[in-house]
Amino acid sequence: MEKKIIYTENAPKPVGPYNQAVLVANTLYVSGQIPLNPITNTLIDSDISLATKQVMENIGAILAEAQMDFNNVVKCTIFVRDMASFKDVNAVYFNYFPEYFPARETVEVSGLPLNSLVEISAIAVR
Repeated sequence: MEKKIIYTENAPKPVGPYNQAVLVANTLYVSGQIPLNPITNTLIDSDISLATKQVMENIGAILAEAQMDFNNVVKCTIFVRDMASFKDVNAVYFNYFPEYFPARETVEVSGLPLNSLVEISAIAVR
């Protein structure tokens, strides 16, 4: 099994011992992204809609580095600190999938890296 590590400066550097994404054959596994701005390295933590937009932009940058886009995404996992923010997350998330929505689950958790409001991982296929 050959693995290719995907890395771009247009998404945040990993905050732990993992890669932004790993490509195996035609499948890309994108690590959970939090709302870190890759240029300023600051966490967006005041507004769930802005936080979700930053997360989706981070995922989009990683997909682009792997020569994919959101049409290639087949599965997402969303972690939120407060399920009451679910509708706001959905309102932003919705805009990134022009042709179809991937399979997905959304889970409320008690904490996320850097105490972020939201984290999203993705699986994409060529």
